Amino acid sequence: MYPNPATVLPLPPRPNLEQYKKVAKDLVRACKSDHPDAIRAWVTEWIKRLADSQGATITAQLRQWIEDQANQLEEFARSKLTNSDARTPRCALANAQFVIARAHGFKSWTRLAKHIEALLRESSRISKFEVAADAVITGNIATLQRLLREDPDLIRARSAREHGCTLLHYIGANGFEGYRQKSPKNAVEVAKVLLNAGAEIDAMTEGAMGSGTTLGMVATSVHTERVGVHIALLGTLIDHGADVNGAPAAYNPLLAALHNDRPEAAAFLALRGARLDLEGAAGVGRLDVVKSFFNEDGSLKANATKAQLESGFIWACEYGHRAVAEFLLEKGVDLRVGENTNQTALHLAAHRGQLEIVKLLLDRGASLEAKNVYGGTVLGQATWSVMHGEPSIDFVPVIETLIAAGAKIEEADYPTGNERVDEVLRRHRPKL
Repeated sequence: MYPNPATVLPLPPRPNLEQYKKVAKDLVRACKSDHPDAIRAWVTEWIKRLADSQGATITAQLRQWIEDQANQLEEFARSKLTNSDARTPRCALANAQFVIARAHGFKSWTRLAKHIEALLRESSRISKFEVAADAVITGNIATLQRLLREDPDLIRARSAREHGCTLLHYIGANGFEGYRQKSPKNAVEVAKVLLNAGAEIDAMTEGAMGSGTTLGMVATSVHTERVGVHIALLGTLIDHGADVNGAPAAYNPLLAALHNDRPEAAAFLALRGARLDLEGAAGVGRLDVVKSFFNEDGSLKANATKAQLESGFIWACEYGHRAVAEFLLEKGVDLRVGENTNQTALHLAAHRGQLEIVKLLLDRGASLEAKNVYGGTVLGQATWSVMHGEPSIDFVPVIETLIAAGAKIEEADYPTGNERVDEVLRRHRPKL
């Protein structure tokens, strides 16, 4: 259900329940308006007001964020307000209130209302938790220690939002409200404060993002990686007893890291003893372990599956494990795995700038025109990745190789904003 926790909207610094009741009534009026764009106008204006309340500077990136949030919220609001069944009238106030509650990450208007009322009382557990969560993501150890001294039970408290995160989860910078997905440079020291105060090491999150531990959140977080604390955090959590395999009923951190472009985290977890199935072994480049899943006649053993073989091949290609990729090609893995439904190995090798793997796959007959789940060819994927992928990757050799192999230039995104890449694309674009 809408929203993804990462896209919930922030509350204003001093939310007022009466004002929120008015906001809900304004949405009802927009719903009842004869103007076809009235709901869209309400959505856009409300999100802008929330952004202004945070003191945000309007940049091109923020404008794009507002546009993206408005698209999602408008769709959700229309579905709840205008497609009501016989039991709930069109444009009902209760549905408008539900839309607003969901936009802030709460399961119901009642829970949002209780949260807002609790925030007005500094002594309330909810109020203290919110201050503590902000201290975690900003690295304010003094404030965090003071709050934990004043209320030791705070260490076991959970967020009132749907995800139900503990304070330790906020170290993971992933899976909760996006505006709080930040990792301070002293994240390891913050984690130790929480762990020494009695934080439950393998507590699991709830809600739409699935059940994960703090270890899993760190392993999949781009924010902890960009700050350069992800490996130290993983080590600290494991040293304090975190289950390297994610604890029973939680998602597997190593496999999740592979699925989320975090190969360094996956490799570290493998070194620290994480279980390796065929997919995981291939993804971290452990050819010796990969071979152990095959019989002498080349068939898979009973403890491995075709799905693991195919996923492992894709990760080996994406993360540059050529020996593993070649071995699995010898075992007959299908080069078109992932076509239309996900990403092919060639798509993801291009995405990560793995030039030698790209050449290998092309030599073995990988299709340049196979489409990914988004309808993009490999060249389209490569140019998209120039704009949205890892900025340190040099995509020029990959793009030149794809074009030389016959990729259709019209499938490329242009311009990308990268002058070296755009010069290559201009050179090959038809002269008008």
